Amino acid sequence: MTTEIAISIGAIGLLIALSGFFSGSETALTAASRPRIHHLAGAGDRRARAVARLTDDRERLIGAILLGNNAVNILASALATSVLISFVGDAGVAYATIGMTLVIVVFAEVLPKTYAIRDADRFALRVAPLLGPIVWLLSPAVGAVRLVVSAALGAAGASRGTRTPDAAEEELRGTITLQAQEGAMVKHERDMLHSILDLDEVDVGSVMTHRKTMEMIDADAAPAAILDQVVQSPFTRLPVWRSEPDNIVGVLHAKDLLHAVHANLTDLERLDVMAIVTEPWFVPETTSLDEQLHAFRERRAHVALIVDEYGSLMGLVTLEDVIEEIVGEIVDEHDVAGGDAVERPDGSFLIPGTAAIRDLNRAYDWDLPDEEAATIAGLVLNEAQEIPEVGESFTLYGFTFEIRARKRNQITRLRVIPRPRGGAGGAGDA
Repeated sequence: MTTEIAISIGAIGLLIALSGFFSGSETALTAASRPRIHHLAGAGDRRARAVARLTDDRERLIGAILLGNNAVNILASALATSVLISFVGDAGVAYATIGMTLVIVVFAEVLPKTYAIRDADRFALRVAPLLGPIVWLLSPAVGAVRLVVSAALGAAGASRGTRTPDAAEEELRGTITLQAQEGAMVKHERDMLHSILDLDEVDVGSVMTHRKTMEMIDADAAPAAILDQVVQSPFTRLPVWRSEPDNIVGVLHAKDLLHAVHANLTDLERLDVMAIVTEPWFVPETTSLDEQLHAFRERRAHVALIVDEYGSLMGLVTLEDVIEEIVGEIVDEHDVAGGDAVERPDGSFLIPGTAAIRDLNRAYDWDLPDEEAATIAGLVLNEAQEIPEVGESFTLYGFTFEIRARKRNQITRLRVIPRPRGGAGGAGDA
């Protein structure tokens, strides 16, 4: 074997290694977690910053890798053909084609790509400092190739794609769901992240306290009676009405009342409630939770009264209601125990009619629709199109709803039998 052939064989091995480097780098840099790389770069990791710079312009990165990879593959194949021709003559072309195809596929494509995909982030961090200068060196050639490609795509009528906010949100939702399925996060964390993304899709009417269950103060009541009501109430902020409950004239804060009582200890009857209430804040029922949360922060307020399109009072929403939509139910030492859903041994649930559909879906991984009704009783009424009697049952969306209690025209308690896991169901009566 001559020195020239030995050098050629060594060059072929080096070129195959370079091809594997390019192939593995392409896989690692395209599969690396962008959020993790962004976090590491923000924390000062130089290698992560190198990865971020490379992936900021993916077209240039892929173009440089493909250009370099094809160049070394072609050069390696040419050298292998030359070496084999010197040994076996013209048949060396066929041998070189078969041999180099197998070598390139196994050792320059499959092996490095498989290795890179197993830990894409770590591989990307390792190769980025080496690949950066190569991409910079090949940039002129890549730029020329991109001009040709852009011209060809333009002639074919293909427009340059843009990343929309909806697409980014869908990708984020998919990432959250995937991480939850793989066990990287618990159900509560998944629900919180999904709820944050849903804030702009849920209106305040879906989480409000309905006017029927609102606790309010009559402005014309005696100061002693008002004080007694505030002391017994679990709430610190109470709407104040005058003449009729729909006429809200202010919101009374328990701490403001305490200051006023302290100043009038000797003569409580001199206490003027209207002098210490704050101005009521009315918001339309169509306001999204995202908008309401920002409004609460800007106004430094905790309570807003909700009105419909005619200005009629519908209920109230608090900052805690919005936060609970994200983190789940918050119970403190002054909250009154309510009628929560009770799971029975037979797999059914006893649920108060006022239970929010969104809360049930989140707690039990159900998928009941909440577009037309906010509560479980409202869903049954909306689908049944009548006021059902106690004992009647309905099958809706694969769930069985049995009316257990009713007060006048209001369904107060239901027994719900969920559909089997994986079962599909539509609306209907049974």
